[in-house]
Order: sequence, then C-alpha cells, then structure tokens
Amino acid sequence: MSFDTEPRRILSGMRPTGRLHLGHYHGVLKNWVRLQEEAKCFYFVADWHALTTHYEEPGEMDAHVWDMLVDWLAAGIDPEQATLFIQSRVPQHAELHLLLSMITPLGWLLRVPSFKDQQQQLKDRDLATYGFLGYPLLQSADILMYRATGVPVGEDQVPHVELTREIGRRFNHVFGRDSAFEEKAQEALSRLGKKSAKAYSKARNEWLQDGNAAARESALATIAGSANISAEDRERLSGFLDGGGREILSEPEALLTPAAKMPGLDGQKMSKSYNNTIQMRDEPERLSTRLMSMPTDPARQRRNDPGDPDKCPVWDLHKIYTPAAKRDELAAGCRSADIGCVDCKKPLLDSLLEEQALLHQRAEPFEQNPARIREIIETGCARAREAAEETLEEVRAAVGTLYT
Repeated sequence: MSFDTEPRRILSGMRPTGRLHLGHYHGVLKNWVRLQEEAKCFYFVADWHALTTHYEEPGEMDAHVWDMLVDWLAAGIDPEQATLFIQSRVPQHAELHLLLSMITPLGWLLRVPSFKDQQQQLKDRDLATYGFLGYPLLQSADILMYRATGVPVGEDQVPHVELTREIGRRFNHVFGRDSAFEEKAQEALSRLGKKSAKAYSKARNEWLQDGNAAARESALATIAGSANISAEDRERLSGFLDGGGREILSEPEALLTPAAKMPGLDGQKMSKSYNNTIQMRDEPERLSTRLMSMPTDPARQRRNDPGDPDKCPVWDLHKIYTPAAKRDELAAGCRSADIGCVDCKKPLLDSLLEEQALLHQRAEPFEQNPARIREIIETGCARAREAAEETLEEVRAAVGTLYT
C-alpha cells in the first residue's frame, strides 16, 4: 500500500559481479546506509538481471553473490533495518514480470535508451534475446512488487523508473476499475463505521469540490487509522478519494543520486573494465604498491620540478579522502616543489588504509562464519516473499487468475 501516512519504501538492487570496489562504496552503498535510517528499504542481489547479459558465465555466479553480500555488510548495511534478499529466491518476481508483459507494448521496451547503448558496448555478446530486451520490464516488476515510493538511481537509469511509472499507470488503468467500482467503494465506506465514514465523506467532498489539500490528508488518515477494513478496502477508498479507480500498483519516484566521482588508479573513472580499481577489502600490500605507483603530474619529471595538483590523478583521490586544510598544505608543497610525489601520497595511503581496516573488521565475522550471511539472506528472502505475495494476491485478483 502507498498512503501518505506510511513510511517511504525504497527498492534498489545490484548485479553480482564479485567483490566491489571503492566506486561502489562511495557511489552507492553509503547512500543505501543513509536511506536505511530513513525508510523501509529492500536491497536485493539482481542475479536474474546478471543473466540477461552474462548468461554464458553461470559458474561464477555463486561466488560473486556471496562476495558482494559481504561487501554490503562491511559497508554498514544492517539486515535488522533493511531487507536483504536474492532476486531468484523470490519467484514472485517472475510471475509479476510475466503478468506485466501481457499489457506492456513492445515499443515501450524498444525505446529504452540502454537497449541500444548496451548492445553497442557489449558487441562481443549475443544480446538478441528476450531476456535482454525485457530486462527493464523485469526491473519494473522488482520495483512495483514492493510498492516502492523511491528508487535511488544514477541519471542513466531514470528512463527505467519512468518506464516503471508508465507500466504501473497502465496496469491500474486496465485493471483498477470495474463496473461496480463505486458500489464497492460505498460498501467499503460502510465498513469504516458511521463516524469515520461521515468524516471521510465530508473530507472527500471538500477535496474534490474545493481542492482542500488538508481535507485530503484528513481522509487518508481516517482510512489508515481504521481497524475495521481490509487492505483492499483501504486502496479502493484511497482511489475513490481522488475520484479515480483503485491503485493496485504504486508509481515510484526516481531518487537521483550524484554521479559517482571515484577516480581509478589511472585517473579514469574507477571500473573493473579499466583494471584501475581499489577493492573495498583490498590487501594492504596490494593497495600500497598500486597507490604509490600511481601516475602523477607529467610535468614533475624530477623531485625539484614544481607541479600542478589539478593535473595529477592522485589529487582527485585527495579530494575525497583528505581534509581541506591538509589539501591546501599539500597543494602548496607540490606547486613549490617543497614536497615530492611520495610525500603527497603518504597521507592519502594512511586514510585509505584506515578506511580499509574498518571494512575488513566489519567483514571478518562473515568471512570466518559464512553460515551467518546465509541465515541473514534466508531471513531476508522470507520477508521479501511475504511482502511480494501480498502484492501478487491483489494483482492475481485484478487480472482474474485468483481462482476460488
């Protein structure tokens, strides 16, 4: 259900590609940690999504899934606050995907920008499959299943959320109304009780006739506060309040997150494809060796050559890890050649090693006892299946496949 009086619901997922790097940590996971304090969050391993482009590599999936989950927990994702689950262990996703495919125009999928973009980027893979064409629809099922009010995404994923909104709207238009909608709304109203029904009707009239937003809020509070009506009645009265049909699937909002600016060890964006990453749980020796060998300002051929921090790849990492006062000191030393590149890198290495130590500390209990993370996921999957089944019961009833 999606009422204004209920807490926000957040849905986000990540394809399992193995251990995560600092770009994932600063660009995605820190945001997830913040959101779990503010909303009801569902975070899932998108293993079916991984198969849409990497179906020829099934042998790597198992290790990738568990490695990634350990990184999530090391980042501070709390399974007591957020629901963590694996997509394929909640089969309701597949059923909703199938049912949504019955009413989704083919042209909607063909126009998704990433369809052609990824075909160009992944020319070495055979992507002439329905799985690849339909993955935005599967993504819509993921979101609509949990009635997510918000989906944290980068700018390139905003069209996917907009598609989800259109699909949810189309589903509600096709299945949310029936010939007896108003009659059933009146029946639901009678179950509120005389006092609450009178308050709701008065507020509804003020909202529809005068546009009184406070009256709408009052009517929603009356619906949410009633213990006499079912979830379906609440949704029907919510739709009736606005003069429309029943909202079966909620329309989510895209929560635009800033583009990840984590630079890699070569100055490009940190990416596995560039082989320039620092893993979230890197080995200290590897981290030290790779950082200290990072390229710097090309103008500093010798120790006494002055440099320009803005032309140095290392400086982009300082912007993330080094306090402003210390950065000013290092910048002045670089420009005057009072310090060398090794001197500039050392405080950065110290900050990175300190962060890494914390991530290793959080990950250790799960590395030492893998059964713990299996238990967390089993609990999360059960919780997700319960939430998913609640939605699917209403969807099945709406499309006519709930037989009695």
